Amino acid sequence: MPLPEKLLEKLVCPKCKGKLEYEETEDRLVCEACKLAYRVEDNIPVLLIDEAEKL
Repeated sequence: MPLPEKLLEKLVCPKCKGKLEYEETEDRLVCEACKLAYRVEDNIPVLLIDEAEKL
């Protein structure tokens, strides 16, 4: 189940405050500026820098 569009509009990268892109197939949010990917678990974004995947 994809994240609601209204939620995606409000979410920003916790590190740089930049825009996050939602990759539905991978179920993650990606910050291109920081080269970090934040996972989404049970439709809840896990926006913890320490748990982000480096791209």
